[in-house]
Amino acid sequence: MERTQNFIGSSLAFLDAVERASRAAPLNRPVLVIGERGTGKELIAERLHHLSARWSGPLVTMNCAALPENLIEAELFGHEAGSFTGAAKTRHGRFEEADGGTLFLDELATLSSPAQDRLLRAVEYGEVTRIGASKPIKVDVRIVAATNENLPRMVDEGRFRADLLDRLCFEVVNLPPLRLRIGDVPLLAEHFGRRMGVELGWPGWPGFARDAQAELEAYPWPGNVRELRNVVERAVYRWEDPERPIGAIQFDPFASPWAPGKAVVTAAAPALAPAEMPTAIAGAPAMPSTATADFRAAVHGYERALLEDALRANRFNQRATAAALSLSYDQLRHALKRHKLLEGEAA
Repeated sequence: MERTQNFIGSSLAFLDAVERASRAAPLNRPVLVIGERGTGKELIAERLHHLSARWSGPLVTMNCAALPENLIEAELFGHEAGSFTGAAKTRHGRFEEADGGTLFLDELATLSSPAQDRLLRAVEYGEVTRIGASKPIKVDVRIVAATNENLPRMVDEGRFRADLLDRLCFEVVNLPPLRLRIGDVPLLAEHFGRRMGVELGWPGWPGFARDAQAELEAYPWPGNVRELRNVVERAVYRWEDPERPIGAIQFDPFASPWAPGKAVVTAAAPALAPAEMPTAIAGAPAMPSTATADFRAAVHGYERALLEDALRANRFNQRATAAALSLSYDQLRHALKRHKLLEGEAA
């Protein structure tokens, strides 16, 4: 299994987790990898395999949540021909495929109770029995399992076998979420951004503008490294000028004023009577005089003043500025570009 991702990070929490996995790798014992989605559990499983004496054997991956419950056992342990409807021929399970190597069970907590029972026997005795077979088959497999669930709590609630957990938890590697990996967001953003720039054929790497960098570091990253990679690569590919630092970040690709469920104005609002017209906007610059010979220049100047004041009031955080002005982020970006207020543009 070839990967283009590497372990990137300098935070102590992250390096401690990688070190723990590295120390456990040479031992022929099961390992549990615990972490939120997108924290790199599969990369840890690969490290455990490739740093072990089993490195030349197969590394077989199975996502336990990707299959319906009635097929998980057949997928893990295999089946004999005719053992159930649709079983036209004998099929080896993942345990047999991983013989002499490592079996990585992702989303372990989703296994059904019967599958947990059979998994316990496979771990305890090193043998599996295909569905429909009468004799067990010996296998030499190291188990690495991953989940984002609290397995001890599931044991207390009767949803996970205590004896299976006891057999699997020789070592537990807890991966920190990205929001707690101090200093790692800029490193990862730079790595993914440079790689995307190379893919797009950019002549060099302009980096991120100061505001964009601050946004990346302030975001909580619920999807962790996987989400960061998507956000950064999307920002690079959408940026039209590879000579200028990237200044636009969109965290939610579904954000749109036309998204389903959003209110859409289909008719013009009725004009306000003169007595109803507001005299000023709270916090806005003073209204210019109505005596002007150039209507467009006056409107342009007042709009620019509104944008400048809102940016200063929100410490030049563009998302906060957009919210304060009741604009979408893209609408604000277009307005800033129109008035040449984006970083690096001459007024």
